[in-house]
Amino acid sequence: MTTTTDRNRTAPAAPAPRRAERTPDREETTAFRAAVRAALPGPAATADASPVHAFVLAHTLADATVRALAAGEPEPCSVVHLGQDIRTDRPVRPGETVTVTVDVLGARREARGTRLAVRSTLAAPDGTPFAELLTAALLVGATRIEPFGDIPPAAVAPAGDPGEPADSRHELTADWIRGYAHASGDLNPIHLEERAARDAGFPTVLAHGMGVIALVCEEIADRWAGGDITRVRAVGARFSAPVLPGEPLDVAYRPDAAGRVVRFTCRVPGGTAVKGGWVLLEPAGHTPGGGDE
Repeated sequence: MTTTTDRNRTAPAAPAPRRAERTPDREETTAFRAAVRAALPGPAATADASPVHAFVLAHTLADATVRALAAGEPEPCSVVHLGQDIRTDRPVRPGETVTVTVDVLGARREARGTRLAVRSTLAAPDGTPFAELLTAALLVGATRIEPFGDIPPAAVAPAGDPGEPADSRHELTADWIRGYAHASGDLNPIHLEERAARDAGFPTVLAHGMGVIALVCEEIADRWAGGDITRVRAVGARFSAPVLPGEPLDVAYRPDAAGRVVRFTCRVPGGTAVKGGWVLLEPAGHTPGGGDE
């Protein structure tokens, strides 16, 4: 039986979109790639911005939006990054003013807290969107957020015939993690303070998931795109285990025969750290509309 109260009840509404402007300069985009490539043998082949810099520009506003949802919780909540999809038509251009718009698409309760789906859109000065990001995050300990909206499924890589696989091994040091934190502006205490990491359920500080993804993008560009990072047009990954400082990080690359899609998995001694990873490359000879125009 449906009562008048039931008919009048409305579903919780998503918070209003938030907007901010960012104007990255050449020093910022170059320092970011240099911090990431400190785990690789050589410098970047070009001065173009990493595709992950789209996430860097959106992160501050997205993180503030997520944390604002936990304002009514009785105890502080930690934010854990669960997954990331990035699609970009072109790289960020140093010196341009980018408008970042963040929408929370949905929230649902889970055993450890509340899962959120957050969409960030980056637009050029003329208002044209050029990048879209879908972030999956967990607010650990959040129990008072009313579920709302939808949690979209993760993006799926295009299919293709298998090519020649490759593997690499890295060891991300505490210095590398700190360098990435400051170059990206992601100063979440779980990456920098042992107590904060332990309070969130980790044994020690851990590498940023997007730091690992940025490193993978650099290595894929080096191996399959002639060092041209602007050919990376889409990235998808799910984070399933922490990458701790000083432990081996093994990356298995599985490109398709056409050199268009490179799937990857990252493993650490404790298990799979990044699963379902993939990068979509623009064919050689493209005109990305990026760099310095």
